[in-house]
Amino acid sequence: MNKLERAGSEQSRFIRFLAVGGFAALMNVSARYLINFAVSYSAAIVLAYLVGMVTAFILSKFLVFERSDLRASTEFIRFGIVNLAAIAQVWLVSMGLAEWFFPWIGIDRFRHDIAHVIGVAVPVFTSYFGHRYYSFAARQA
Repeated sequence: MNKLERAGSEQSRFIRFLAVGGFAALMNVSARYLINFAVSYSAAIVLAYLVGMVTAFILSKFLVFERSDLRASTEFIRFGIVNLAAIAQVWLVSMGLAEWFFPWIGIDRFRHDIAHVIGVAVPVFTSYFGHRYYSFAARQA
C-alpha cells in the first residue's frame, strides 16, 4: 500500500471513529438526562460516560479498527484505561464550564447541557490515538 492509500485508509478510519464517537456521545448525553433524575449532575456525568463507553467499544471493535491479536477482554480493559484519561477530561471540562465558567460569564440557561456536550467532545483526538495504538493494537505484519 502506498502513502496515498495509507493516508486515505487512515482518514476513512478516523471518519468512522468520529461517526461511532458521535453516536456514543449521543448515547452518553441521553443517558445523562435520564440518570440525572436519580443522582447528582456530577455522578450522572460519570455513569452516563460508562454507557457511552460500552457503546463506543462495541461499535469501534467491529466498525472502526482492524482485527487485533488481542482477546476481546484485553481490548476492553485497554479501552477502559484509555477512557480513564478521557473521562477525567470530560468531567473536568463539564464541571468547570457548568459550575464555574458559565455562571461567571452570566450563562445559566442550559449550562449543564452545553457544558456536558462540550466536555464529551474534548477527548476526541487523545481517544482516537489511544484506541488506535493501544486498545485495538493492529496485527503485526
